[in-house]
Amino acid sequence: MAIGEFDGAAALPGGEGVILSTPMYWLYEMGHAALNPSRALADATKLFFKNPANPLSHTTYGKSIAAAAELFERSTRRYGRPDWNIPSTLIGGERVPVHTVPVWERPFCKLLHFERAIKNSPRRPQPKLLIVAPMSGHYPTLLRGTVETFLPNHDVYITDWADARMVPAAEGRFDLDDYIDYVISILHVLGGDTHVIAVCQPSVPVLAAVALMEADNDPYVPSSMVLMGGPIDTRINSNNVNKLAMERGLEWFRTHVITKVPFPHPGFMRDVYPGFLQLGGFMSMNLDRHVEAHRDLFTHLVKGDGDGAQKHREFYDEYLAVMDLAAEFYLQTVDTVFIRHALPKGEMTHRGRAVDPSKIKRTALLTVEGEHDDISGVGQTEAAHRLCPNIPADRKAHYLQPAVGHYGVFNGSRFRAEIAPRIADFVLSNNKAGGASARKSSAGR
Repeated sequence: MAIGEFDGAAALPGGEGVILSTPMYWLYEMGHAALNPSRALADATKLFFKNPANPLSHTTYGKSIAAAAELFERSTRRYGRPDWNIPSTLIGGERVPVHTVPVWERPFCKLLHFERAIKNSPRRPQPKLLIVAPMSGHYPTLLRGTVETFLPNHDVYITDWADARMVPAAEGRFDLDDYIDYVISILHVLGGDTHVIAVCQPSVPVLAAVALMEADNDPYVPSSMVLMGGPIDTRINSNNVNKLAMERGLEWFRTHVITKVPFPHPGFMRDVYPGFLQLGGFMSMNLDRHVEAHRDLFTHLVKGDGDGAQKHREFYDEYLAVMDLAAEFYLQTVDTVFIRHALPKGEMTHRGRAVDPSKIKRTALLTVEGEHDDISGVGQTEAAHRLCPNIPADRKAHYLQPAVGHYGVFNGSRFRAEIAPRIADFVLSNNKAGGASARKSSAGR
């Protein structure tokens, strides 16, 4: 199942008459609160009809009632920020504990380090890898599988973006320029010989950040960057979502999908693009698949297929957990990336300064796309190569993964078997320190 990532307009409702005003968010919160008693009743009903002491729990009728109650409760609850839940990894045949530690923090982001308690120095180099997660409505834990795949052979860090409704308005605004500033600051914190992977939405700000660093001859410019399924040039193989942004224009987005965070959230009165609207757009893009998946859950529960039901729960516990986006970031991204196509046209600026990817010379570039990606069309990410003509040819590569959609570009079996090994080889071949510093750092923890 492909998971829609933020691509400017990916989560918009289709109706022309849909206008999201501030009261709409308040009504949403009131509706959610009003359903609390019903959810509690559904939960109690489920427990009653699943209790082995209840004779009905062994009948098809009882199992159907319990399954329906669980479906109602799960469909109406609010899903919180998921846990990373990566307790260990396997390095050289040895199971090693992993601790998730914040090493840098700003109001809208934490930099998390997955510290591995390595006792013996690994035989192969352990390059420093920064994964820039998308600020796209889903929490960065959506990349749990991506992190787990790279942990055995890399020193992994990830950007853990904040839910805008949880950031007090007193902390100020956050836009695309701030996002780029955060990326540059993080690269400075990590020091030299860092490799960066931008998953989907951050491909544009990461490319911009590296271009600005190269223009300044910054010593902390990353050794390599990997752009995966990102909207570098959405004019290429443009889909309906991309066209929607151009047809409606920025003012439509500002008046139809921006609202204020209601009380009692910490971000009270902050302008946001709300997560519940984003989720509605995600669901509508593949509605038939979601309906079928929930029908299958009901069947699994009635038949007593615990494994099938648990897989559904795990997927949707992650998929239905969404966060609000700062309005400034959302609108500036829509305008810069999807309406004006500023980066591929050479018109993108950062705080009034031109962003010129042709300045990039020291950072190697790998782009990855999925053959069936319905979010970032084939060729949109590869366009980065044309924008970076001064990177040596032997330090640039592009890979198109057959038979995967958007989600399969950074997760799943084909990612683990075919994409991740190519990324690892590319990173290792461009690891200037040869892994010596990484091995020393890991061994000392």
